[in-house]
Amino acid sequence: MSSPFGTIGRYYDLFYTDKDYGAEVAYLHSLLHKHGISGKKLLEFGCGTGQHACLLSKEGYEVHGIERSTSMLSRVSATQGFTYEHGDITSLQIGRCFDAVLSLFHVVSYQISNSDVSAVFTNAARHLSPGGLFVFDVWYSPAVAMQRPTVRIKRLSAHDLSIIRIAEPDIHTNENRVDVNYTVLAQNIRTGKLETITEVHPMRHFSLPELDLLAGFTGFERLSAEEWLTGAEPSEATWGLCLVLRKT
Repeated sequence: MSSPFGTIGRYYDLFYTDKDYGAEVAYLHSLLHKHGISGKKLLEFGCGTGQHACLLSKEGYEVHGIERSTSMLSRVSATQGFTYEHGDITSLQIGRCFDAVLSLFHVVSYQISNSDVSAVFTNAARHLSPGGLFVFDVWYSPAVAMQRPTVRIKRLSAHDLSIIRIAEPDIHTNENRVDVNYTVLAQNIRTGKLETITEVHPMRHFSLPELDLLAGFTGFERLSAEEWLTGAEPSEATWGLCLVLRKT
């Protein structure tokens, strides 16, 4: 058993080959423009393997990423305009300010304690210029309660690998948390060697009043809340909620 994105991180990009990073970067660009951000300096909390950051840098942004998984960082491709470092987004201080802080693909939902999520908000505010934006997405509590997580199985193959990923949820209703128990079976087709990996990814889900309270305590005001990528009004069908907060 390893921590989130410890061993499993080396298969991360394979798991999400179907993810439309281009559409997501276009969506982020439109959000920043809509809310008056003309500057190009971005800080990304939880940059992973750098997929978003690399595309943003090609659009003229200067992106600095922070990532705590060394397994993920080892798979970053060097791109002009994108720098990164290993660290904890709750505490690492860069020593300069940015036009916006991004935290994508439910990174904030990995902060399961009140102290950790408050520390992330505070650290985002610390790194923003006046009027700067904090843009992030989380699991949305009404959707989690209505839809309820289920067992999911994903199969894929690439090069000499055949991979099965099983995700089994363990729901903690009173803690607004779902522990996603991952089992990954990766077999080398050529040699027959089988690797089994297990990881637990604790995920917190949030309500809008809860997020507004956190924002107010940490020096932000909410500008918008919408379904990630579609821009739809949040509802019980909205699993991924995107928030745009402005530093007050």
